Amino acid sequence: MFDDFTDYRRNVLACAKHFVGDGGTDGGLNEGDTICSFEDLETVHMKPYLNCLAQGVSLVMASYSSWNGRKLHSDRFLITEVLKGKLGFKGVVISDWEGIDRLCQPHASDYRYCLSASINAGIDMIMVPFRYEKFLEDLLPLIESGEIPVSRIDDAVERILRVKFVAGLFEHPFSDRSLMEIVGCKEHRELAREAVRKSLVLLKNGKDSRRPFLPLDKNARRVLVVGTHADDIGYQCGGWTIVWHGSKGKITVGTTILEGIRAAVGKNTEVIYEEFPSAATFADHEYSFAVVVVGEVTYAEFLGDRRDLSIPFDGSHTILSVASRVPTLVITISGRPLILEAEVLESIDALVAAWLPGSEGGGIADVVFGDYDFEGVLPFSWFRRIDQLPMNANNQLYDPLFPLGFGLRMKSEHGDAE
Repeated sequence: MFDDFTDYRRNVLACAKHFVGDGGTDGGLNEGDTICSFEDLETVHMKPYLNCLAQGVSLVMASYSSWNGRKLHSDRFLITEVLKGKLGFKGVVISDWEGIDRLCQPHASDYRYCLSASINAGIDMIMVPFRYEKFLEDLLPLIESGEIPVSRIDDAVERILRVKFVAGLFEHPFSDRSLMEIVGCKEHRELAREAVRKSLVLLKNGKDSRRPFLPLDKNARRVLVVGTHADDIGYQCGGWTIVWHGSKGKITVGTTILEGIRAAVGKNTEVIYEEFPSAATFADHEYSFAVVVVGEVTYAEFLGDRRDLSIPFDGSHTILSVASRVPTLVITISGRPLILEAEVLESIDALVAAWLPGSEGGGIADVVFGDYDFEGVLPFSWFRRIDQLPMNANNQLYDPLFPLGFGLRMKSEHGDAE
């Protein structure tokens, strides 16, 4: 926050979130409860915030979740004593969308309590998307009665003004709208495409490690592309894209994986696309290889809470039906590991976790056709079965399908596949 903000209108304020432990809730539930000691909370879940604060982040957002049953939006110990005190954060602590409303049940049923508990805990700025009149109506009496000390209001105002002064909002209250002309420009899309290339994780390359399946041949005679996620920008982007939970279809400008494949292959290569292949797909054609792209539906927050992590749209059946006929590369589009049955994994020739690559599907073609090698490794363990969750690498019974940090390369330093 206190670093280089000299070019005010070309910078944005960063917000680190969600403080703290929202990635460690019991059962992985959205807005759940992180059950752990303070030592674990500090060494595991707070650790990323230390770098954010060192980089000068201006805002920190409180989490909807709880820590050992205590709602983060009303946890004075974590917000004031630890974040503002021990860690020395001088910026603004902001609530999540209607975050304080969740401090009572039904939500906001005792709104004065919600205000008092959150502001006294150290929340400086409240996100009130709809009922700001109610917010003001209930806040003023709490201040006048002393239930919320004026000193707490002064501290919040000081923090908000500090951030606004540093950001130059009083000199330049509005953004430079001319910059909109470069949003989504060629340079931006090239950077996004590079990010796709570097994030891909190669999990399998050949049924025999001595005979790698990748890279694919750009000049193959005929290629079959299959799956619900092969030609869908919306699925590639996932949630929090255009709308809250995301959506399938051509929701924004970009390149699908299918389009990337078509652009990558030679002019004499025929690419055939079937979202759901049938017997007729294979009756009259011979294919050099197939690319099956499957994955999850879009979701955000609690819409992603599910105990069945099998591949949607009968994805495993699609994979098996193709792989039993044609040498097959499978690409998964998901924000987390999905169930890969042993039968599926054994039937396919190569497997790539592409996560949620966003608008630049061409980055996947760049790598699978060999213009670039794989660089990504798993940021978490890939489980075999749901009953293994939660899975931690330091557990004595640790038995993942693919371990934390796993990721193959097509070429080693010595030039051979690994």
